[in-house]
Amino acid sequence: MFIREQFFQHGVVFFRGQSLSPEEHLQFARRLGRINVNRFFTAIDGYPEIAQVLKEKDQKVNIGEGFHSDHSYDVEPALGSVLVARELPNNGGDTLFVDMHKAYETLPTKLKSRIEQMNAVHTSSHVFRQVGKLNTGTAGLTGRLGNSDVATQVAVHPVVITHPDSGRKVLYVNPGFTLHFEGMTVAESRPLLDELYNHAVKQEHVHRLRWNLGTVALWDNRAMWHCALNDYHGQRRLMHRVTIEGGKLSHLNETDQLPSLWLAADANEAVYNPWDDLNTSLRHKALSFSEVQPSKL
Repeated sequence: MFIREQFFQHGVVFFRGQSLSPEEHLQFARRLGRINVNRFFTAIDGYPEIAQVLKEKDQKVNIGEGFHSDHSYDVEPALGSVLVARELPNNGGDTLFVDMHKAYETLPTKLKSRIEQMNAVHTSSHVFRQVGKLNTGTAGLTGRLGNSDVATQVAVHPVVITHPDSGRKVLYVNPGFTLHFEGMTVAESRPLLDELYNHAVKQEHVHRLRWNLGTVALWDNRAMWHCALNDYHGQRRLMHRVTIEGGKLSHLNETDQLPSLWLAADANEAVYNPWDDLNTSLRHKALSFSEVQPSKL
């Protein structure tokens, strides 16, 4: 399948001028794998497998403003996502993508050697438990994200994975869901994680998608970061997302391991903030040289 080959080669593929119905959206996604029903997103009416990614005119907070890799907190992270533009602002609302295969390739040799055998802990709780606190007024996420009580996922993945489909090495940590390195606290992990994150958003790794109605994006969650820019206040943006199930990335996360033993002593103090100094600086750095990336196909 030509699209599958391009998908695994580039990590993200854009299609312009499409008019997919919800049924066609699902049919296309199923050609790549089984569908994941998201725990936290509100689904569109009649289609529980299609997540609604929405920001209304009077809302200040969007979904996905910080760089992240979807579902890295799962023992079997999602293979990919298919996002369809349904309603768009007149300006803004672009999506940035970061190629984590290239990010690994361009690491200094000493840094590659340092992280080659390291593992990292990814969790959902420090991100989605904040949803309840944000669900107030027009600034909140009420009706868009929920179920913070089921945000209990913990997974350990190698910092450098061998991609199960392309066979290439990928730097597999992200500012959204990676909490700390195995055997280190959150505080001890911060300097090295920040170094890796700042390296990832270098010019040669970043792509920018400017959406049009009918644009479809297909990206590989094992190989890409993404973030949705929140620069269109007072305008509505509605996207439909289908997530494709993946598989284990290593021998880690066997059933005889207890998630409670993976977490560092200071893990419960960690709170994700997409507007903190780190996430803000990563966006600014990526935006300082990102250009609109044309459709691959």
